[in-house]
Amino acid sequence: MLLEAAGRPPVAAVVPVPEPGPHQVLLRVLACGVCRTDLHVADGELPRPKLPLVLGHEIVGEVVRTGPSTERFAAGDRVGVPWLGWTCGDCPYCRSGRENLCGRARFTGYDLDGGYAEYTLADSRYCFALPAKLAPAAAAPLLCAGLIGYRALVAAGDRAERLGLYGFGAAAHIIAQVARSQGRRVFAFTRPGDAAAARFALELGAAWAGPSDAAPPEPLDAAIIFAPVGALVPTALRAVERGGTVVCAGIHMSDVPAFPYELLWGERVLRSVANLTRRDGEEFLALAPRIPVRTTVETLPLERAGEALARLRAGRMHGAAVLLPGAAPGA
Repeated sequence: MLLEAAGRPPVAAVVPVPEPGPHQVLLRVLACGVCRTDLHVADGELPRPKLPLVLGHEIVGEVVRTGPSTERFAAGDRVGVPWLGWTCGDCPYCRSGRENLCGRARFTGYDLDGGYAEYTLADSRYCFALPAKLAPAAAAPLLCAGLIGYRALVAAGDRAERLGLYGFGAAAHIIAQVARSQGRRVFAFTRPGDAAAARFALELGAAWAGPSDAAPPEPLDAAIIFAPVGALVPTALRAVERGGTVVCAGIHMSDVPAFPYELLWGERVLRSVANLTRRDGEEFLALAPRIPVRTTVETLPLERAGEALARLRAGRMHGAAVLLPGAAPGA
């Protein structure tokens, strides 16, 4: 499914099966999650994507062939492909363990073709080994919703016992489970009027669920904003206690409105998280089965990618959407 221009839905296209180059693996795509970042790319909110482009960066695939110098995987292996597709390895950020901030980084489904396809290429050095027993559709949301959610949870601090989650979609429903396993109490903030999302949060163990424009029943120690709504920043700052942290977890957000300094005063911290590191992936994918994290997914065939994006845009997706390619001929 090919994105030819921003503002248009992806269209079905037939292209040659690519050949893997150095360090690359050719993957038969088993499942690909639909992430809000895909929506930001498709809607033109993230500038300068490679066009035409195959979206998708929550990829579960099976190795078909390997390119030269590829040592980590062999044909038949199950792997996961995340947003971070390549980094330079030489800049100060890469050398200091902050490859997520590399200025030359390339991202799957943005700079590199992704997983809304039957086959895709990936740099084996940035892929993660996945157990064959893990269902592809269940695993796909872990590769971005889970990973960026985990990075945001770490940024919120390990002393944040009362945790607010603004926007209860794919990432929040995963991280709520991680937070609960750590003994935290989760307060879920949903789109006003979305009773189904509030019920979903309570079913996953949230201590409270209510609309995003409401105050929680008690002050929070930290909050994570998953919704791409800048107006939630001062709302979340009002909700956190002195010394608390508000983490903006999205790659794109509408403008943050002006707010009085008193909301930030009291050593409150406002910060963002950007992309992910391979270490994030290794840590989270080792942690998730021990909890265990259960993803709630709705599967759609690959050709309905445009519909999945439209439903995500309208807030009509329960849990995470996952695209499943049809049976593909042997490469």
